[in-house]
Amino acid sequence: MKTILYGIPNCDTVKKARAWLSEHGVEHEFHDFKKSGVPAEHLTAWTRSVGWERLLNRAGTTWRKLDAATQAAAADAAGASALMLTQASVIKRPVVEWADGRITVGFKPELFEEHA
Repeated sequence: MKTILYGIPNCDTVKKARAWLSEHGVEHEFHDFKKSGVPAEHLTAWTRSVGWERLLNRAGTTWRKLDAATQAAAADAAGASALMLTQASVIKRPVVEWADGRITVGFKPELFEEHA
């Protein structure tokens, strides 16, 4: 298994994470949500591993721009997953599938060091 970083290329946090991986010699692939979408089977695995609440970024601009009904529909795992599949920008970034099989969300150097 190889390390795959999922995100959006112009996201500052994704840029920092990609740079960290490169600087530390961690071979990885980049999966661009904008170009390739969110792989549904991976979203299911991420939700199982870290929880839908951690994946859904309620602090971001995309979430704040959603109407109240759409936000309310994302109040459980099924609704949140449906939203994340159609609006990848509401997923907290980056999501990393590490070569060791673990999944992390977000970027913190100390967290990445555990997997490098």
